Amino acid sequence: MAQAQGFGRRYLKAFFKGFFVAVPVTVTFLDRVACVARVEGASMQPSLNPGGRQASDVVLLNHWSIRNYDVQRGDIVSLVSPRNPEQKIIKRVIALEGDIIKTIGYKKKYVKVPHGHIWVEGDHHGHSFDSNAFGPVSLGLLHARATHILWPPKRWQKLQPMLPPERKPLQREQE
Repeated sequence: MAQAQGFGRRYLKAFFKGFFVAVPVTVTFLDRVACVARVEGASMQPSLNPGGRQASDVVLLNHWSIRNYDVQRGDIVSLVSPRNPEQKIIKRVIALEGDIIKTIGYKKKYVKVPHGHIWVEGDHHGHSFDSNAFGPVSLGLLHARATHILWPPKRWQKLQPMLPPERKPLQREQE
């Protein structure tokens, strides 16, 4: 009986040691390196959620790749909504700082993206709350870059940066 109690205590002690190491490591990994997220809504169709309401895509969000705000035109990014800081949205980067973009329904027909900002849009223009509604987005609101579709299994793939030809900036800042 005494041996069983000693074994139980050692087991609990080892469990709690592992737990108190694993939790901070996991939280740090999910906060700084990568996490997964379910994509809801139609704003990124057909790239994400092509089946509409029947199934939601689950994507890998890479925090590490944007730590220096290194994004390119065509990337799909997650960002804090400029209108509701409690909400994260997922959109495609259309223009970078210094680019001049022709807008779709924004208050100005043409916008030069200011320093430290990007222009983001959903792929499904009629169903997207994006820069055409709220203007250029501060790079500080970037959360992560979507790099892979993880679910459903039939859609497993790496997400490639792709800029629709009709949405290319009219004038680009010298790179």
